[in-house]
Amino acid sequence: MVGGSAMADTSASTTNAGAEHCDLTPSQRIEAVLMTVDRPLGDRALAEAAGVDGVEASISELNESYESTGRVFRIVRVASGWQVMTLPESAPVLSRLHAQRQQTHLTPAAMETLSIIAYRQPVMRAEIEAIRGVACGEVLRGLLERRMIRIAGRAEELGRPMLYGTTKDFLRVFGLSGIDDLPEVEGLKRKPVRRAASSEQDAEPEASDAEPAVAAEEPKASEQDASVTEGD
Repeated sequence: MVGGSAMADTSASTTNAGAEHCDLTPSQRIEAVLMTVDRPLGDRALAEAAGVDGVEASISELNESYESTGRVFRIVRVASGWQVMTLPESAPVLSRLHAQRQQTHLTPAAMETLSIIAYRQPVMRAEIEAIRGVACGEVLRGLLERRMIRIAGRAEELGRPMLYGTTKDFLRVFGLSGIDDLPEVEGLKRKPVRRAASSEQDAEPEASDAEPAVAAEEPKASEQDASVTEGD
């Protein structure tokens, strides 16, 4: 046990010493880290991996350098993290290179279902099927297995059906930093469904709204009583 601790301490000190004596600039460190990962890294994770205090200034410096030298990639924010991405102009070249991966792409039915979920989330299965006009149970299961969608809760409807929403993997695959980056599409504007968790809070205003209506009718009843008394 003592020997193991000594080895761990020696390894940690060696790593720290290597980081302290690194001749790379902060921008170069960040670039090196991002060039070797296949997923977005958040500010904290990237700073720790590169051994720097902050990342945004260095990323701006790197992107300016890429643009001025005509590079076809940039460091962009994707799914709350940073990742090196190629420019849209390079898509024709890359599509030929990755032609063999076409079979792993989403089917038209899956893309249509995913689009509805992205714009309408959180959304019920019944609403998805009403828009598409066909059952989508198998498609939803496939998207869940690919981690493109998730169960976002339950709706405040009869039977409390499940609500579907997109995931961080969805943002990463489509190069989005958030749902607000989705382009505007006519007919697919988001219409949030009330969650079951908010049912008690929503019920209180309805009860309070009913009380003034009863109070407003009370004077009419008293006026009728007064007129009957006078008549007698």
